Amino acid sequence: MRAACELAARVLEYAGTLVKPWVTTDEIDRAVHQMIIDAGAYPSPLGYGGFPKSVCTSVNECICHGIPDSRNGDIINIDVTVYLNGYHGDTSRTYLCGEVDESTMQLVKVTEECMLRGISACKHGTSFKTIGQRISEYVDEYGYSIDPFVGHGIGKIFHSEPIIWHTYDYEPGYMVAGQTFTIEPTLSMGGTQCTLWDDGWTAVTVDGSLTAQFEHTILVTGDGAEILTMHPR
Repeated sequence: MRAACELAARVLEYAGTLVKPWVTTDEIDRAVHQMIIDAGAYPSPLGYGGFPKSVCTSVNECICHGIPDSRNGDIINIDVTVYLNGYHGDTSRTYLCGEVDESTMQLVKVTEECMLRGISACKHGTSFKTIGQRISEYVDEYGYSIDPFVGHGIGKIFHSEPIIWHTYDYEPGYMVAGQTFTIEPTLSMGGTQCTLWDDGWTAVTVDGSLTAQFEHTILVTGDGAEILTMHPR
């Protein structure tokens, strides 16, 4: 898991350097695909449930699972998952493309902080619902909406239990040392209603409001959590 997640973090860091005005998401997809293959891994999204590309690129009002194309935008979430030696590593972040206004920058900053607060709740024996509680309490200060998408267990399987809610929830269950899962909140400036495009993947806000997302894969330990996809600096 550490090796797969370390590669995912490096690929995402590289993908972020490509985010510039007039660079298409298709170009980012091709570069990401090549880097993953050159590293002896496989892009987990490619062919997963019929997904046609190697990375998810979600621009502006696209909440998640955006399919790379010729579109440009103001903010973009890049979601990288790699399959290396039998294990998946999954991470994403939202990048600013060109000059954006203060409200957009705040949305991105608050979303990253939400992810970190969710991670800070994790350790052996803690209730899973503590993650959503910490995130929700912080979001309430800003009036954003938390979109109804969840984190997930990950390892030999791309998506598995446990389901990680980023909102207040009442699901039972406690974390156990050695578990690996993602925390990946998406926040919207507007409402939480979303719709799918005809491609069956691209989820966008109904009201057209901007959204941002950040994601890490973590490992639960006895006294906290280790971020396996820590971005290289």
